[in-house]
Amino acid sequence: MDNIAGRKSGLSWAVNLSVIFLVLLWLFPTAGLFVSSFRSSDQISANGWWQSMFPTEQNVTLRTADPDDEGAQELVDGLYTVRGNLFDGEDTADISVWGYSSRAIDDFTVGQTAEMKDGETITVEANGDYVWTSPEKLTGRGQRVFATATTPPKFTTENYGTVLSGSGTDGAMAKAFLNTLTVTIPATIIPIVIAAFAAYALAWMQFPGRAILIAIVVGLLVVPLQLALIPLLRLHLGIGIGKGYLGVWLAHTGFGLPLAIYLLRNYMAGLPKDIIENAKVDGATDFQVFTKIILPLSFPALASFAIFQFLWTWNDLLVAKVFLIDATGQTTVMTQQIVELLGTRGGNWEILSTAAFVSIAVPLLVFFAMQKYLVRGLLAGSVK
Repeated sequence: MDNIAGRKSGLSWAVNLSVIFLVLLWLFPTAGLFVSSFRSSDQISANGWWQSMFPTEQNVTLRTADPDDEGAQELVDGLYTVRGNLFDGEDTADISVWGYSSRAIDDFTVGQTAEMKDGETITVEANGDYVWTSPEKLTGRGQRVFATATTPPKFTTENYGTVLSGSGTDGAMAKAFLNTLTVTIPATIIPIVIAAFAAYALAWMQFPGRAILIAIVVGLLVVPLQLALIPLLRLHLGIGIGKGYLGVWLAHTGFGLPLAIYLLRNYMAGLPKDIIENAKVDGATDFQVFTKIILPLSFPALASFAIFQFLWTWNDLLVAKVFLIDATGQTTVMTQQIVELLGTRGGNWEILSTAAFVSIAVPLLVFFAMQKYLVRGLLAGSVK
């Protein structure tokens, strides 16, 4: 009864659960990266992104105003006094316990007065207000205060300003974004153009050795990319191409052509034969059949490969490091720039999260804009 038309299979629930699991498996890390890109480094180190909408309790190190600043201290009842707010009015938080030594950050509760050396005292309130007094004139830097504070949720766009405008990164990420576009767009278009011509010839044109060429294309699908990197680089250096955009375009074209030809050839071979034969009977040449009939009908397959090639090229690091990146850093792509950020900035995870999300934003837009063509291209030929 399960096979009766109109009735769902008993395993449909398993398929649905599997799809939901895969979607969530992809969605959670992406959502976490997106949320983290709007958080500060202190918030990221304090808790996970899933807790970003809730108040956070964390240990903070604060400092009073410097006594040497003009107007910072005044004489009140025979005591030199410095007043202010530990948060400087920029942030808001509720302090629960505090201390003036890093070894005892919870010695005092809010409102208590701590007695320090040389008769100095300091009082800290829950909102960060403090009163620091001394019988002698205060000098030097402000007094450090170690506190446990509860901070409300906070989001900022400063991370994107730092990454996109180049502030603090010498414009490296913005330039890397343009460099990646310069690599990706030609490296996506060139193999599609070449593969479309080759696929039509292998699908509809009769010539000696066609079967051998098809077998070679299938065999090239399993050749490891890493196997050809060094020989191909030596070839580029030998013929004078060297490291540059032309070399990386040709490399991506060569590595992408086997799959492109295989995918497009199988799609074009499944097109109705009567259309091609009728066009040739009417006097159309192979080039006219290809441009006016085959290409419009093959758009789903072309779009499918374009998505794959764009994603692979945009996210590539290995090929770019071998064929493109030089010592000056003028041709650095985004994947390499993120690696450099990780190496030089250490714990600045807010910058790394933002840079990583900027890096995946363009592929996400391309994928969602062309996903219907991807499905049509992959399913083409599966049903007659």
